[in-house]
Amino acid sequence: MNEPALPPGNKLALAALAGSILLASLGISVTTVALPTLAAAFSASVQQVQWVVLAYLVSLTLAIVSAGRLGDLYGSRRVLLSGLVLFTLASIVCAVAPNLGWLVAGRVGQGLAAAVLMALPMSLAKGLIAKERMGAVMGLLGTMSAIGTALGPSLGGGLIDLLGWRSIFVLLLLCALGMMAIAAMGIPKEKGAAATTAHMDWAGSLWLSLALLFFAMSATGGKVGMAIPLWTLLAAAAIALAAFVGSERRAAHPLVPLALLGSRVLASSLVMNLIVSAIMMSTLVVGPFYLAFGLGLSELMTGIVMAVGPAAAALSGVPAGQLTDRFGTDRTLLAGLVLATGGLIGFALLPVRVGIPGYVMALLLTTPGFQLFLAANNTATMAAAPDAQRGMVSGLMGLSRNLGFMTGASLMPLLFASLLGDQGVASSSTFAIGEAFSHTFLLAAASFGLAMVAFFVGKKRPTPISMSSTHRGVNHD
Repeated sequence: MNEPALPPGNKLALAALAGSILLASLGISVTTVALPTLAAAFSASVQQVQWVVLAYLVSLTLAIVSAGRLGDLYGSRRVLLSGLVLFTLASIVCAVAPNLGWLVAGRVGQGLAAAVLMALPMSLAKGLIAKERMGAVMGLLGTMSAIGTALGPSLGGGLIDLLGWRSIFVLLLLCALGMMAIAAMGIPKEKGAAATTAHMDWAGSLWLSLALLFFAMSATGGKVGMAIPLWTLLAAAAIALAAFVGSERRAAHPLVPLALLGSRVLASSLVMNLIVSAIMMSTLVVGPFYLAFGLGLSELMTGIVMAVGPAAAALSGVPAGQLTDRFGTDRTLLAGLVLATGGLIGFALLPVRVGIPGYVMALLLTTPGFQLFLAANNTATMAAAPDAQRGMVSGLMGLSRNLGFMTGASLMPLLFASLLGDQGVASSSTFAIGEAFSHTFLLAAASFGLAMVAFFVGKKRPTPISMSSTHRGVNHD
């Protein structure tokens, strides 16, 4: 696909890319605060209304690789606009939903659209943004994701208090319409008509989606009352994954050519992305337990302390990208891993000694470290991706991030609970909670050693990610 360079001074295209990421992130976080209201409005249990959030996350995870591939085949601009149309229609369904079933169905539609909004901005950036500015743009996209995550609960809570729960979906509808207009005006059309000999691998997409669905159910099932045993879900995920591998080996135009995953650059980037995302999630899901039960904070104070993380992420994203442009991806990525590791050790040592200031100090170390890593890793991966597969590579990066989030959300609380023993967090002493929290984050810091191993494995990059031996159909959008 041959996209023209971004004209000097034209900020609309960049606004469209950043706004798409912001909208997709806002779609996740803005509904979390609505769950108690929805439970009352629909006379539903907590387990039932949690699907308002999970339906979005699971459908996004299932579709993100396919969304990226569709962008490669049919034009990233065209597919992004289609995603915004779908998000708009799904938001209408959510806003007028007569019951919880319709609301969850609308959230599935929003999640599928969000997969497009998450996958394609990085892909489009490579074609539209000068190489020497890629780090800054990747940092901006990371900042938008952090702002969407941080802004959602407060914005959603205010709207629900003033106008009711339907207003949050009206807000998402209006944002999607605005983004559609900005993208249509700002993103240049692809040169020439779509003329590709490749086709969408629907069989591979189906098997991958099933594998991810079963894995997602295993990661979230315990929280939503799933009756299917964990090991059954994991076995089903393994079978679907094996079927996906077999399908990709036979496909003339595979969804994810297996040789692509053999690239040292991409494989190391995906592994690091998964590990770092899992540990990022641990600060969000384990932290509140320690703040509430270990330090005795109220819900309000817990929320205020937790807000430091997203705020730091929003402030450090663009500088992290600028540092990537100035010092290169390898040095910035390694600095991010080292800084985040120091922050995780800070979580283990500081809060139990100095309380809230220690927790905040650890957040202020860890979060910029995460942002440095993300900006450098995304820049390095997209720079190495061939033009014909950049949407798919972007989708794989998004998939590894989401799998990391799900893994961290399920395994880290399990680790924390197992360290507490049979008493549970509510019945445990402050000392026991502090010890469990410290050991959890020491193990999290140790897991970053695996990320550093992956970094050094992928550091020697004799060639960029290449598909020359396996790619049989080249897109010429």
